[in-house]
Formats: sequence, structure tokens, C-alpha cells
Amino acid sequence: MERLICLAVGYVFGLFQTGYLYGRMNGIDIRQYGSGNSGTTNALRVLGKKAGLVVFAGDFLKTLIPCLTVRYLFREHMNSGYLFMLYTGLGVILGHNFPCYLKFKGGKGIAATAGLLAALDLRLGFICLFAFVAVVAASRYVSLGSLVISLIFFIWNICMAKSYGIPPECILEYDVLAGIICGMAFWRHRSNISRLLHGTENKLWGGKK
Repeated sequence: MERLICLAVGYVFGLFQTGYLYGRMNGIDIRQYGSGNSGTTNALRVLGKKAGLVVFAGDFLKTLIPCLTVRYLFREHMNSGYLFMLYTGLGVILGHNFPCYLKFKGGKGIAATAGLLAALDLRLGFICLFAFVAVVAASRYVSLGSLVISLIFFIWNICMAKSYGIPPECILEYDVLAGIICGMAFWRHRSNISRLLHGTENKLWGGKK
């Protein structure tokens, strides 16, 4: 029951589509411009730096807040808290990527995942931030940076499950959840991956390769 509640509450938080709402405030449906997503990168490209910052902050906080709430509620049983944070974060990402009131057309979930990283473990958050900045600075591909931090997230949780005190009978469940979150990021970026392989992916600045 706790798992279902965390997943459902997370999905409701994920329905707060910052990019879509910010676009509507500026008289557009951002999903009809640029890449067609309502996430941070498309907001940045279509509406500018301020929009990118606002959208990132909104999508980051909508995961951070419920996950930190779960962490607080289970502070005396953090072995369960870590597991339930993953369920909550997964729910937010699902709500962000597939909002029911927008015909299930949302973003790609990276800013929302960043909120989960920070709530789960600040060390993981800083490592992923450094990796993202380094990859994007070197390649100018935001999609590549996003995929790298998703992979780091998965590997970190596989390695740290026992350190977090996850019960032996729940480690597989914990690893599967981390894998689903990582796998969803790769699935949502499948067109980006194809363009990266063909050298036609859009760069953050400077046009295409």
C-alpha cells in the first residue's frame, strides 16, 4: 500500500507541467515548438534563459519536495525510506513524461530526476551535476549529459543499495526501480540517441555538428 501511495502521490506532483504552464503564460503551447517537449531544454531554446531556469526549478522542486517529505516521514526507518523515495520519484517522472490531461505528452524527465538525485543523496547529486556540466561543456549535447547522469544514477544505486540499509529481500526491487528510471530516460531520448549516432543532434549552442 505504501508503494502505491508513493507512486500515486508522485504522479500527481508530476502533473505540474512547469514548461507547459510557463509557455501558456507567454501565449504558446511549448509542445508545438522546437523538439515538441515541455521540458527545460526546449523551454531554453524556445523561450530563452529565464524560461529554462524557471522550468528547471519547477520540475526539480516537484520531485525534491515529495521525496524529502517521504524521507522525513521514514526518518526512523530509512531503509524503507530510500525505497519509497524511488517509488515517489518514479511517480513524479511518470507524471511529468505522461501527463494524463495533456494527452500523455510531456517532457523527458531529466530535471525531475535531478530532484530525486538531490533528495536521495547529496553526494550523488553533486557527482551528477559535475558530470552533466563536464559532458555538456565538452560536447555541447544536453541529451548526452542527460544520458550520462541517468546511467550514473543507476550504477550508484546498484552499488549503494546495501550501504543504504535496503533489506536483502528488497534489493532486487530497489535495483529494478533504479533500472526503470534509467531505462525510461534512455527511452525518452531514443530519437536523440539516433541523432547522436548519425551526427545530426542539435547542440546547446553552435548549431548542428
